[in-house]
Amino acid sequence: MASHKQAVLSDSEGIDDYRLTEQIGHILRRASQRHSQIFTGMMPAKLTATRFAALAMLLERGVLSQNELGRLTAMDIATIKGVVDRLREKGLVSVGQDPADARRNLIALTQAGRDLLDDAIPAGIEVSDATLAPLNESERLQLTKLLKKIS
Repeated sequence: MASHKQAVLSDSEGIDDYRLTEQIGHILRRASQRHSQIFTGMMPAKLTATRFAALAMLLERGVLSQNELGRLTAMDIATIKGVVDRLREKGLVSVGQDPADARRNLIALTQAGRDLLDDAIPAGIEVSDATLAPLNESERLQLTKLLKKIS
């Protein structure tokens, strides 16, 4: 497999044949950096990617426990706690105790959160379009499908 050969050195290759620019981790990091720059430049109200993800997931799924919100947005416990705390401080989410389990926090969008998403969702679509701009439609679909497969 030629593509696998790029990532793993064969017995006949030495470390001098290694090319960082051909490694998937390096390529993904560069693509992520490009996307982050586009996101920062286009997103309203200095909304970070993690805050946007949390708000968008709450819009999509409704009220969620803090742990579930973290899992759905691929954030660890400490990160999602910080994100939720900042969103609460800004009045974008409300945090309440789960009546069925006092140990669980339930997170819900506030009207201010929904209002912010009225601007942020269209910007998010533009960010995705700008990130994928170098690709044609078929390549966009293929890349998205493949990335979902490995994530």
